[in-house]
Amino acid sequence: QVQLVESGGGLVQAGGSLRLSCAASGRTFSASVMGWFRQAPGKEREFVAAITLSGSITRYLDSVKGRFTISRDNAKNTVYLQMNSLKPEDTAVYYCAAGKYNTPYTGAYEYWGQGTQVTVSS
Repeated sequence: QVQLVESGGGLVQAGGSLRLSCAASGRTFSASVMGWFRQAPGKEREFVAAITLSGSITRYLDSVKGRFTISRDNAKNTVYLQMNSLKPEDTAVYYCAAGKYNTPYTGAYEYWGQGTQVTVSS
């Protein structure tokens, strides 16, 4: 089993940057695909980025490509989401998740954190 705790959210002006972290506990972290998702008020949770076990393969939501970077440090049991050039439409609660497959589908992820709020002001 994997327990996930996100941190690093906050309020930032448009064009600014934030780095989210997700600390995982549990021996299966290094065997898990890690993903970041987000949910804005009144909207469904959507995929943002995912990274494979070795970190060699990543995938992104089209609207964040070139602005967001997902990475992981298996020695620290942590996955990161570096977010640059933030836009007001990036405002949401961001969740990390762990699963077995590198997929954008929320149902494929078994474990979820509690989320961290990101607010981008215009």
